[in-house]
Amino acid sequence: MASFSTPQVYIEQFNPKEYLQEYYSEEDGVLLADWVDFTLRNLNDTFTKGGVGGNTLLDFGTGPTIYQLLSACEAFDKIIASDFLEQNRAEIRKWLRNDPDAFDWTPYICLCDVEKNGDDAEQKSETLRNTVKQVMKCDVHKKNPYDPIVMPPVDCLLSCLCLEFSCKDMYTFTEVLKNLQALIKPGGYFLIFGVLSCSFYYVGEKRFTSLPLKQEELEMAFYKSGT
Repeated sequence: MASFSTPQVYIEQFNPKEYLQEYYSEEDGVLLADWVDFTLRNLNDTFTKGGVGGNTLLDFGTGPTIYQLLSACEAFDKIIASDFLEQNRAEIRKWLRNDPDAFDWTPYICLCDVEKNGDDAEQKSETLRNTVKQVMKCDVHKKNPYDPIVMPPVDCLLSCLCLEFSCKDMYTFTEVLKNLQALIKPGGYFLIFGVLSCSFYYVGEKRFTSLPLKQEELEMAFYKSGT
């Protein structure tokens, strides 16, 4: 059995440009259709019909992507993006400053018109850029993932496609949920989007492992962590 991908493996081998091209490009991105459509629609429903909103949303494990924040920027005054990898944080900063080398998220921004608020892609991009106030480093393996910074509790914590790729077993997964719960205000919201029964994925020729979650295990982890 292959060993679980360590943080050092990600530091040395994860290429965000290859990842974005392989999974999110308009031409052949494997996540463009089902996954992103599912995520955008559910997040839109959560932040509109569900009434989830407030002052601050913390995106934990942002990766090099911004699609998961497209509806959140209409519901929160402030968004904090965060990721363990500097190369991922660099990709986010490129997009925020409208760097010509940044990944083109326009197809996703247009798809996000499920909100029917009349915004065009440029307006939506500007709204999101103005709402993301910080891009921070986080470490899922620390009790305080933002150590040495003590984060003020937030109204909502969002995490997409992160925890199952960072936790080698269910015990670790449950402990991480406890640590993240501590970052949320009482009565706040904890939103997780992930995949079940996935044990690995590829970026180019590099193989990265995943914790193959089962629904009943996930429900038990939430129960044990008090989330």
